[in-house]
Amino acid sequence: MAADQEGKEVVGRDPSWRGSNRIASLNDVENQPAFCASYRDDEHQVMHETEKPGWKKFMAYIGPGFLVSMAYIDPGNMETDLQAGSNHKYGLLWIVLIGMIFAFIIQSLSARLGVTTGKHLSEHCKTEYPKFVNYCLWLLAEIAVIAADIPEVVGTAFALNILFHIPVWTGVLITGLSTMLLLGLQKYGVRKLEALITFLVFIMAACYFAELAYVKPKASEVLQGLFVPKLKGEGATGDAIALLGALIMPHNLFLHSALVLSRKVPESVHGIQSACRYFLFESGFALFVAFMINVSLVAVYGSICSSENLSEESSRHCSDLTINNAHFLLKNVLGKSSSTIYAISLLASGQSSTITGTYAGQYIMQGFLDMKMKKWLRNFITRCIAITPSLVVSIINGSAGAGKLIIIASMILSFELPFALIPLLKFSSSETKMGPQKNSIYIVIVSWILGLLIIGINVYYLSTGFVDWLVHNNLPKVGNIFIGIIVFPLMGLYVGAVAYLTMRKDRVVTYVDRAKVEQFENHVQSEKELQVTKAMDDEIPYREDLADIPFPE
Repeated sequence: MAADQEGKEVVGRDPSWRGSNRIASLNDVENQPAFCASYRDDEHQVMHETEKPGWKKFMAYIGPGFLVSMAYIDPGNMETDLQAGSNHKYGLLWIVLIGMIFAFIIQSLSARLGVTTGKHLSEHCKTEYPKFVNYCLWLLAEIAVIAADIPEVVGTAFALNILFHIPVWTGVLITGLSTMLLLGLQKYGVRKLEALITFLVFIMAACYFAELAYVKPKASEVLQGLFVPKLKGEGATGDAIALLGALIMPHNLFLHSALVLSRKVPESVHGIQSACRYFLFESGFALFVAFMINVSLVAVYGSICSSENLSEESSRHCSDLTINNAHFLLKNVLGKSSSTIYAISLLASGQSSTITGTYAGQYIMQGFLDMKMKKWLRNFITRCIAITPSLVVSIINGSAGAGKLIIIASMILSFELPFALIPLLKFSSSETKMGPQKNSIYIVIVSWILGLLIIGINVYYLSTGFVDWLVHNNLPKVGNIFIGIIVFPLMGLYVGAVAYLTMRKDRVVTYVDRAKVEQFENHVQSEKELQVTKAMDDEIPYREDLADIPFPE
């Protein structure tokens, strides 16, 4: 680690790593000829890249976006979707649209960060922040993975219960075991795992599109719900916040920036720009499929629960709809086959989401702690940590307790979002990290406005919800005072931590200007030619050792 003229830290990568304008240090440039050599054939590489058909190059980048898209159609999202549809028909579809647009923006930033710098988000956090802050961020990221995994594990257990009448706690154990087995596909290459997840995504899409075709909601009403913002009806604001909060998953930001590193990006500026563009299209297509699944969910349950011919039993289900009892509603209205289709889609959603959640957990542990352990052991540890809360609650309280755990998990994810989102927004907009590949001023403004808006909404919702609970609970006054003394300082600490991450200036420089590299190369080449000429003129041996050539200012 060295320091530049402004006193900022300059961090390099392992000398064996090579890249174009990715992370390196001037020390890497001076001491690693291979690094410099990667630029000499830059023009040749660009010509070689353009020889391949565009669709073939694009196919090489398909995969990471579909793994990431699972976080937007997991059982937690399914529950908020069906509640939004049953309570407000199509009135909250515009929230889904805004949420997916913002998801597309931040996921593209996450992919861009990984491709451009060669490091994923957790590695950047470890490099940038002090040790204490780094450990805090790691702990919060692990809690976020556990919280995100709760709806996924519980949802899969519910699906197994619907299909095979297996107890929920047994379903939780089966989910953990099956996830470990499916993660074993990694040894055959990450492409196999990506293909499995993509297959499960399209199974979900087929299930919900089939139900949508059976229900046949009015297209004009659906479009109005998508493009005409309104918050009408009791609890609309709370349902809208829950819908938005369930869409953005903190662990997904760490995951996407790591998954893109599985692709071999050409070592040229043109190659990196092309990779960023392909990943943008790929994640855009995957998120569009996820968006259509969310819209289908809201529209199906909105159509069913707003029907005038609804029976008394179905009306009772609509008033308190969860992923555990939604199949009863479909069975009563659309027939037994619809209940089975719902269970299959829930199984696909939960199982694939648990795989991606475990995958995210291993990258988080690897990046923050730099732990060198075998993949199977790291997966086993993260899987055990993640399923423990779901297993304990389902054994003690059964399906009812597991359902309540999903609500708690959603609140935790809303609480934790800033600690992944703010570093991503800062690093992707930082010239010291991204160089000329940093976000444009328009992306910076839009992403920060949307990010701070979502963070503000979540903080407001959580704080007002806590105050409302404090006022209306049945605890003695002394108990409320004691809880307030503990919780309010913690809320102040939370706001202070968010402000620290937002205001803190990046201090670690991880970007090396390519112009300086080329200048150094030209300088070395000129010195070599000068020495060769001098050796020929003076008839003295040619020196190969050029390590003491000074770097030009």
